[in-house]
Amino acid sequence: MKIVHLSAENVKKLKAVEITPDGSIVQITGKNGAGKSSVLDSIFYALGGGKGLPKEPIRRGAKSARIQLDLGEIIVTRKFAEGGATSLVVEGRNGARFTSPQRMLDDLMGAISFDPLAFSRMDPKAQLETLRKIAKVEIDLDAIAGQNKRDFEQRTEVSRGARTFRAQAEGITVPDDLPEHAVDIDELLGVMETAAAHNGVVERRKANRENTLATIAASKGQSDDLENGLAGRENDIDREAEDKVAALQAQIKHITDQAAQSRSTLRNTTAAKVEELRGKAADLQAQLDAAGEMPDLIDTGEVRVRIEQARTVNALIDKRAQKKKYEDEADKLETKAKDLTGLIEARDDIKAKAIAAAKMPIDGITFGDDHVIYKGLPFDQASSAEQLRVSVAIAMAANPQLRVLRIKEGGLLDEDGMQILREMTEAADYQCWIETVHANGPVAVEMVDGAAKDAAPAEKEEVDGNLL
Repeated sequence: MKIVHLSAENVKKLKAVEITPDGSIVQITGKNGAGKSSVLDSIFYALGGGKGLPKEPIRRGAKSARIQLDLGEIIVTRKFAEGGATSLVVEGRNGARFTSPQRMLDDLMGAISFDPLAFSRMDPKAQLETLRKIAKVEIDLDAIAGQNKRDFEQRTEVSRGARTFRAQAEGITVPDDLPEHAVDIDELLGVMETAAAHNGVVERRKANRENTLATIAASKGQSDDLENGLAGRENDIDREAEDKVAALQAQIKHITDQAAQSRSTLRNTTAAKVEELRGKAADLQAQLDAAGEMPDLIDTGEVRVRIEQARTVNALIDKRAQKKKYEDEADKLETKAKDLTGLIEARDDIKAKAIAAAKMPIDGITFGDDHVIYKGLPFDQASSAEQLRVSVAIAMAANPQLRVLRIKEGGLLDEDGMQILREMTEAADYQCWIETVHANGPVAVEMVDGAAKDAAPAEKEEVDGNLL
């Protein structure tokens, strides 16, 4: 469905215009203020209505305005009166009128108000949303993107934790021949304690033996001294006796008896003491003989070394256990990261299948996470020519029934752009109304002071009284 004929009166800057388009490109040219934009706006006002209408659609100085579009299958007539009243009539070719004309036109109009350059002017997210609507993707891509973003962020955090644990584990080095279980240091300390007690007993026995030997030696010395001193003492007694005999002849017998008694007492006493000391020495020697050889001391230094080695081994075993703990945590987090990757990939697969099943308006275009991608790059990185081709293709896809496009800023298109537009509209059987300052082609409508150049002014038509 295309525009077969357009007539408009008193719309914005238009006085009156009648246009029967010929070809796929309808150029509306003229100086600024001549009414070019009003021609293209008339098309939109006739079809869009509602919020698309300006507050003052009627040309200043006029009391009413009228737009009529002949679309071949239907004829659309919209009238405006002072005070904002408007009426809309949509008739079939057979004269039958549609009971809900605006709803019918809303269904007819496309998603982007049939301006192909509107798509290129949108921000990336709006472009993405428009493309989704046109391609009719069957799944919620935003929901998938949100879920993937959350899982990606979680996977990033989980992977960071896994790398931390893995690095901590790799930072712990333990010997390969480390025993499976820790050494029982308490048992070694018990051995050390037993050795210390044993050595204490040996040291005490050694001291006692040395004391005993000293006592034996002292006893023998004392007995020898007594025996050796006996003769001297006897001589002393004899000399004393002789002296006393000389001095005390009268007491000689008495002294002699006393001397004999003293010698007997001394001999007996000395013999008893000698016997006592020799018997004591013999007893002590017997005890030493009975005790046997002195046991060797236990080398506690070797036990101390074993204890230090055990402490070192146990510390390494603790490090090995910590290393295993870090490795287990890393394994657990890596598994979780892998699971999250699986979820992301599964959603991406669903997304890819849905996109593959979608009907794209042009080859090479697809969806990014928050922007449109064309030929593998963000759409805004495409060349001007590529952007134009994509925008025109999307505008066509957005307007499958009303095969009419409009470009209000046609001056932005160079000769190559106009050629692209002409080729695409002709190939797809579309019609493009475009506003330019200078004509770029054989067919153009030049506007001068609100009317088509050389066109006769149309007769005024009063607006029907019943507009609503």
